[in-house]
Amino acid sequence: MPATSTFALLATILLTLSFPRPVSAANAPTVRTLRLPDGGVQPQAAVGPGNVVHIIYLTGDPSKSDIFYMRSADGGQSFSKPIRVNSQPGSAIAMGTVRGAHLAIGRGGRVHVAWMGSATALPKGPGKSAPMLYARSTADGSSFEPQRNVIDSKPGLDGGGSVAADQRGNVYVAWHAPGAPGEGEQSRRVWLARSNDDGKTFAHEQSITSATGACGCCGMRLFADHGSLYALYRTANQQTQRDMTLVRFDPRTAKSESTTVGPMRSGVCVMSTAALAAGPNDSVLAAWETNGQINWARIINGKEIAGQAVAGQRNNPKHPALASNAAGQTLLVWTENTGWNRGGSIAWQIFDSEGRAIRASAGNTPGLPAWGAPAAFSRADGSFTIVY
Repeated sequence: MPATSTFALLATILLTLSFPRPVSAANAPTVRTLRLPDGGVQPQAAVGPGNVVHIIYLTGDPSKSDIFYMRSADGGQSFSKPIRVNSQPGSAIAMGTVRGAHLAIGRGGRVHVAWMGSATALPKGPGKSAPMLYARSTADGSSFEPQRNVIDSKPGLDGGGSVAADQRGNVYVAWHAPGAPGEGEQSRRVWLARSNDDGKTFAHEQSITSATGACGCCGMRLFADHGSLYALYRTANQQTQRDMTLVRFDPRTAKSESTTVGPMRSGVCVMSTAALAAGPNDSVLAAWETNGQINWARIINGKEIAGQAVAGQRNNPKHPALASNAAGQTLLVWTENTGWNRGGSIAWQIFDSEGRAIRASAGNTPGLPAWGAPAAFSRADGSFTIVY
């Protein structure tokens, strides 16, 4: 059963503390920006074995989009010709920026993609509901297998789900939905479908959260690391409490621990997304939006959290992304000035291995298209690339 762990109180205390003052820009890494082809939006990026960079993104009609995949064997200098991931055209959703496809790299560099299906997507979920779709690359990586729905009995998608994978052959797809059809936000939970054969088959879904609800049209994020699975999502309790919550799930015992990382009161859904990524020294990085502020944290040894809000943000910051390099530096990037069917800009800040902001490492680039959001990855030389 999900439980609140002993590290939750410590995490809450640590999140109120600020990291030290900004440090010199002498060792600040270079940041490059990369615009997606064909007017693409909502990229996801991951670096797999051999420093191969994998990217997915959405194109086409925002209400019935396609997912494309490309890869780079030279650290992001050049990319392969994009190939389509979804086997049925128009079966993904870019509208709202919370329902798009997520990416994970599993055993042997296999690519795993999951997304909320569009109104025309097939196969349908139970009762002809919106499906949580999944596709994996073929063994040779040249194409993708036909898309599949992984929901057995817990339909009710609104915000999108997520996917994670590890090098042991485990693949996880999660989404939030009510415990029973027709129930409201306060009955929503995070449901997890698990595969232990590299995504060939999935078990019946199970709940990994307690009955704190889930904000219906907010996105969520999964990340698998060092034998644990992490989920970052927004709760919906008492109709006004919409805290960001971090769940650590142990696949061996099927038990989970939860902690509130971003307390927030709001009577309406804020249509937010979150980020989880590998951090320095075997840590996990997390980023989320709370009260008009982008916050980030470092999860250390699966037990402690140290984090901060990024100072000086304005202009409706949303949709964070994270990447870290071999030197332990962290790039945090987010969007600004976006709205419903309105683009904006991307902004970023780099932090050193101690979590201190590096002077003169902040940046901002206009030209983010409607329904756009950033992704980021690090290169072998320690520099970062932001994709948008």
